[in-house]
Formats: sequence, structure tokens, C-alpha cells
Amino acid sequence: MVDQDTLASRLQALDGYLAELEGFRRYDRGHFVESPELYHLAERYLHLACECVLDVAHHVISDTGFFEGNRPGITVGLRGIMYAQIDVELLPERRQVIELVIRREVTEYRVVAGTCACGRTHRSDFPGEVGAPVQYGPGVCAFAVYMTQYQLLPLARTATVLDELAGIAISPGSLYSAVARAGARVQAPVAAIGEALVAAPLAHADETGVRVGGALQWLHVLSNARLTAYFPHPKRGGEAIEAGGLLTRCAGVLVHDHWKPYASLPCEHAYCNAHHLRELTAIAETIPSQRPWAEDMIALLCEANALTTEARAAGFAALPGPMVLDIQTRFEAILDLAKARNPAREPKPGSRRRVRQSPAHNLVKRLSEKREDVLRFVTNLRVPFDNNQAERDVRMPKLKQKVSGCFRSDQGFAHFADIRSYLSTLRKQSADIFKSLVLTFQGSPPMPRLAPE
Repeated sequence: MVDQDTLASRLQALDGYLAELEGFRRYDRGHFVESPELYHLAERYLHLACECVLDVAHHVISDTGFFEGNRPGITVGLRGIMYAQIDVELLPERRQVIELVIRREVTEYRVVAGTCACGRTHRSDFPGEVGAPVQYGPGVCAFAVYMTQYQLLPLARTATVLDELAGIAISPGSLYSAVARAGARVQAPVAAIGEALVAAPLAHADETGVRVGGALQWLHVLSNARLTAYFPHPKRGGEAIEAGGLLTRCAGVLVHDHWKPYASLPCEHAYCNAHHLRELTAIAETIPSQRPWAEDMIALLCEANALTTEARAAGFAALPGPMVLDIQTRFEAILDLAKARNPAREPKPGSRRRVRQSPAHNLVKRLSEKREDVLRFVTNLRVPFDNNQAERDVRMPKLKQKVSGCFRSDQGFAHFADIRSYLSTLRKQSADIFKSLVLTFQGSPPMPRLAPE
């Protein structure tokens, strides 16, 4: 039963606190805010009034039996009129609703000042990271970078998303400023990623064209299963490789296509056999006379790929010697047949011009001269059959261009390469990309794992 005396005493106290609060109406807002004594006194009376209301509510709820320890109950009624309560049993059946809540949060910092007994006035400082009257926090900046550099949205569309979903009106220029800050703050991790790739026992290389300010430039990639490093350059060939500073220092096996500048690098090489399969298939389908040896080479490469895949899955460090020798012997036999079918074209008597050779001859010559690099995946199980790792890594930058159009400046292209190197590496290592970006804007970008596994 409700204790009337308890309720009366708490309600009487509530009336007293409300009367005190009513007395503060005679002060104007400026005087009230500038007086710490008035402000804290009003805050205290409001707190006490709230406690009175909660005390009354808890007393009534407890008396009506809504909370009875371990005896759950429900109130049943007819047409909204409650008339009884029954005991219930908690059943295992349940249903859940997952909802997405997006909201804007504004934190305001205020300066306070006071005079000590010596007469000196002391003034508080703003946090070091709060340097403007209004600014965007790490979460907003991280979202901007995540959407534009990882999810590849244009700046204008990202600004629209923030405005419509979170009510944050932000310009594309402010978003680009966040991208530039992120590009500057990930320099240390990106440099460490590049050095780790240089020392890695295996790396993949590729390049792709990107439009920057209406002109063609090139995005080069050096990567493996755990790390990614992009570096942009206006040129594609040896000058770009030298300027990048990574490919020229690779210590392990470098997997790549048959583009000539890669072949001059001072490291062990492995050629992408997916390219060879495409060339062999084209020759077999378009030149009937070349079909026998081309199909035999396709079958041999696919068989060798299957054997090495099974050996890696079984945990072998290398293929058995007789198996490797058998593959190499059959490879040489097929090449001998292909050379007989595709002799070199000789220049006309007295001509110094170089004769254009057929695609089949060029392929056979490459397979013969680079046989060790072509079959590197057979003699070294660490080496994959193809260069799909690098090709996958350059696919997303191509998609960025397709979705967002060309880059407007060299600087924006460079920021994209650095940020994408960092985010791609984090994704390969199953790190939380958004949380890492928030930490980056807080001044502590997480360092990826660099040691080879």
C-alpha cells in the first residue's frame, strides 16, 4: 500500500525546490550565466527536484507490484482497461530488430577564468586539437576519407550523404582538406609498408593508366597478400620505376607480366602465366596450324598449376624432384615443336630493317628464353601461378576513375595513392578501417603488421 505520509513529504519538498527555482526567473540570462554561484545553486535545486520526482515514482511502482524480484508478470486487460496481473514464464522464443541510428553530435568547449587570492587572473585553455570556432571532428573526417578513398565516392556525393543522413552540411572543399590531412598523417606507415615489401621474399608488380587533370599518368603497385604500396608517376617505364625507389631494391622474387622494364630489375623474376594462357588460347583459336602445340602447352601449364596448388594445400615445401623434371622435360618438348612451326622471319637481302615477327614466334621465343622465370612457380612453391594479386590491387583505383572521373591535380592523385596503400594493407590484415582512420585523425595512425608470416 502506498505510504501517504512518505508521498506527502516528498511532494512538499518538491514544491519547495520548484519555488526556489522560480525565484531565479528574476535574473537575466547574461547575469545568470556569468555568476557561478547562481548557476551552480540553480543546478543543485534542479537536481534535488528531479530526485523527489524519482522517489515518488519508485515508491508507486514498487507498491503496485510491477517489480517483484524474480517473479515476472504482465498486466492483461480488455479494450485498454487493465484489470488483472498474471504470472508469466520466460520462453526461449525471441525476436530481434537491428536498427541503424545515425545522429550528429556537437561538443562545445567553454573557457573559464578566475582570480586567485594573490590577485592574478587564471584562464583555462581549449584542448590542443580544437583550434577553430567550429570544426569537424575525427569521426566526420574519417567518414569523408573512408567514403572517398576506400568506397570511391566523389567528394560532392559524399557531402550529400553527410548532409542527408547526419544533418552535417559540409562542402567538397572541406572533404578534400580532410583527405589531404589524412595523406600527410599516413606517411610513416606507408613508408614502412614500402620497406617491408622491398625485404619480402615475394612481391607482385603491375601498373595502370589514370587520368589526372585530363592527362594520362600511371599508378604503379608493389604488393603481396598482406601489404600494398602504390606510387604515382607521369611515366610508365624505367624512369617511373627508378623514381618509385621500391622495385629497384626488391630482394625477393618479383611476379609480373612480360613488360620489358620489369625484366631489367636485379632480382629473381616470375612471369604471370595467366597472360601466357590468354596468348596461347588466342593462337589456338585463330591459327589452326598452331593449335597442337598451343593446346599441349595450355594443358601442361594447367596441370602444373593444379599440382602446385595441391602441394601447397598439403603443406609441402617443394614438389618432388622427379615431378619437377617431368614438367620441365615436357615443357622443352613442346617448345621444340613450337620452334619448328614458328621459325624467325629473315629480312630481305640487302635490307637492314628489322623484320616484324608473328605473335606465335614472339611467344615461343619468350617462353624459351625465360623458361626458368615461366616455371618459377614449379620450382618454388612460394611463387603463385599468376600475377592476380597485383591485378586485383590495381582494379579498385581503376574503379575510382570510373565512378568519380579523373583526378583534378597531381597532389590529389598522390594523396589517393598514399591513403589507398594504407587502407588496402589494413583490409588485407582484417583491421577495422574506419576505426583506424579515426585514430589517424586523432594523431595515432595504427601501424600495420610488417613482419612476413
